[in-house]
Amino acid sequence: MRKIIVLNYVSLDGFIAGNDGETDWFVWDKEVENYYKDFQDSIGTMLFGRSTYETMANYWATSTAASEDPEITNFMNRTKKFVFSKTLEKADWNNSELLGEIVPAEIVKMKEQSGKDIVIYGSGSIVSQFTKASLIDEYRIMLNPITLGSGKPLLQNVEDKFKLKLLDTKTFNCGNVLLRYQPED
Repeated sequence: MRKIIVLNYVSLDGFIAGNDGETDWFVWDKEVENYYKDFQDSIGTMLFGRSTYETMANYWATSTAASEDPEITNFMNRTKKFVFSKTLEKADWNNSELLGEIVPAEIVKMKEQSGKDIVIYGSGSIVSQFTKASLIDEYRIMLNPITLGSGKPLLQNVEDKFKLKLLDTKTFNCGNVLLRYQPED
């Protein structure tokens, strides 16, 4: 069975983006880049909410992205993508499919298909909804050495307590710390 893995940059105070969606605070260096390149080898599908999908499509489908990092750009453009949105009219980035509602039974069927794992980048509302439905198998939190004061939180409106088991940590020279968790139940 394929796993759904969340891989998100998070500030020390728990935000995945600033108030206007800005992510210019992400700490990125060659070591972090190599981690992402190794990670992407295990991924066959990406899941997005509308906002993150539009941000990603507007960057990764450009010649600027291709010239800066052809390997990651190739991965981002060729990998199957599902975007959950009730307002987006079309999803025309390479290999993208628009889905309206999150239907947990359909997500379970997706996980049961053969192939590589599934990742959610960004998409705080999707992460929150998947968390509430117990659909996430692993959380990879790339903790950045910065506080934002306010912004878009990793989890919103998740009222029930859920426990996580620490699987692993990795410290990067730039100050980022990767925390890998899985739900206990």
